Amino acid sequence: MMAQSNLSYTSSTLSMEIVAKCSTTKARVGKLKLPHSIVDTPVFMPVGTQGTLKGITPKQLENLDIRIMLGNTYHLGNKPGEEILKKAGGLHNFMSWDRSLLTDSGGFQMVSLVKLAEFSEEGVKFIHPHNETEMMLSPEKSMEIQNAIGADIMMQLDDVVSSTETDQDRFRLATKRSIRWLDRCIAAHKRQTEQNLFPIIQGGLDEELRKDCLKEMTSRDVHGFAVGGLSGGECKDDFWRMVTVSTDGLPDNKPRYLMGVGYAADLIVCSALGCDMFDCVFPTRTARFGVALVRKGQINLKRVEFSKDFEPIDKNCECSTCRDYSRAYLHMLFKNNNPSACSMVSIHNVKYQADLMAAVREAISLDRFPDFIKERFLELFEDQSNFPAWACDALESVGVKLKK
Repeated sequence: MMAQSNLSYTSSTLSMEIVAKCSTTKARVGKLKLPHSIVDTPVFMPVGTQGTLKGITPKQLENLDIRIMLGNTYHLGNKPGEEILKKAGGLHNFMSWDRSLLTDSGGFQMVSLVKLAEFSEEGVKFIHPHNETEMMLSPEKSMEIQNAIGADIMMQLDDVVSSTETDQDRFRLATKRSIRWLDRCIAAHKRQTEQNLFPIIQGGLDEELRKDCLKEMTSRDVHGFAVGGLSGGECKDDFWRMVTVSTDGLPDNKPRYLMGVGYAADLIVCSALGCDMFDCVFPTRTARFGVALVRKGQINLKRVEFSKDFEPIDKNCECSTCRDYSRAYLHMLFKNNNPSACSMVSIHNVKYQADLMAAVREAISLDRFPDFIKERFLELFEDQSNFPAWACDALESVGVKLKK
């Protein structure tokens, strides 16, 4: 029997209806209506840094029924640049994609390109790693680029600090600065009737600092929220506790986006903790190394054992790769460094993520999510003794006892 909920939120550019809630955990199923598509949540969003996923065309994504994907503001702002994007009529037209787009703010490059960045209250000055040109990415510039891109959901520019940073003063500065930069982003946002701006909850691993950020950012007139500053190498115990602190402090009727999460166990646990949206480069990046995602975890198709394996990656998968090709064929392509191998496994991995989230939504809707969690964890880890302690603790905090 479906666990019903009447929670909903409506604006001119976004509506969110919570159509089912788990009676045990904080998990919920939603219908997120955006300018370009309706997205069922919880959802995993594949990352297309520069207007495409590596090795997958937009049409192939459409055939996989992907309703929303990501783009990167910093990289798109450099190439092709906002003038080209404006002339093209936005990234949707430029890449021939009529479904939803979400753009990050460029803030993540403060961590990934930290040695090439200079920080100030104005913004972040980057030195391009290839041509040494400068870009001053301020809140205003981030909004200008994202308005040119035309994404359905845009992120505020936040002051991003690696979660492994030990200087607590730096976290306090970053959190307060992110609140100030949010207000500058709101003021600079020129397409408020067409695009949605999400704040990014910061605060590092400090519960009180994160709560302060939540209080400030939820007081602004915005249509959804992102949880940031995690998935950067911090202890998993700290990770899940900060996720649950964040979802506890966010409105029930607006979307909650947990940034940078893509492993199957993490997606399941964080759905139970109340998150609606996820993204990560993991499925496509790992495909380039010959790794395919399967119900039991993953397999490396470069291993010699697959050279004579004529089964598909997953006989229950309906993607074009599993329908038409064997593990042995893919093994040969990888051993010959054929780029089509990466494309074919990427298609499968994206489909795997989409199918996993569809199964999560179905289990929540049928109000059997706790049983689903136990079944999937046994598949992923084979035995209860292998269950990650952090996942057991996180799930127990929302009423699911994984181990007998």
